Amino acid sequence: MTNFSRSVQKLPGLVAALGYGGLIPFLVCVLGQMTGLFADRVNWLYLLLGYGAVILSFVGALHWAFGMTIPELAAGRRQQAYLWSVVPALIGFLALAIPPRLGCSLLILGFALAYWQDIDLASRVPLPAWYLKLRVRLSVVACGCLVIGSFS
Repeated sequence: MTNFSRSVQKLPGLVAALGYGGLIPFLVCVLGQMTGLFADRVNWLYLLLGYGAVILSFVGALHWAFGMTIPELAAGRRQQAYLWSVVPALIGFLALAIPPRLGCSLLILGFALAYWQDIDLASRVPLPAWYLKLRVRLSVVACGCLVIGSFS
């Protein structure tokens, strides 16, 4: 187990605040979409889609960082981390180029694939105990907002 994963078993307060705070734009967009507030000036569904694409890109970029910083990672899995790290950004980019409701579905698929990659990585190397728990919570809320927003 790396020194990092041993020393950070409890979810750090700043990480919790930033992670859960990152859900606020998802929730605001869904509320805007559902209520029609400022609908004459704001395309809430497109904002939801755009923010989802940005966050999915961020989630993918984590694997680039893991590839660079986890010494226990086997060479083949390290290359997989680098290759995977760009896929979510491409999914997000494509989601912005297709009809928004279909784009939301593509983002949900992207978040599911990203979590699957996280599980695979965590089965091979020690990650902080809180990482997968946080990722699944954030992804479930983000995907829930994408579902609600796309049907509102």
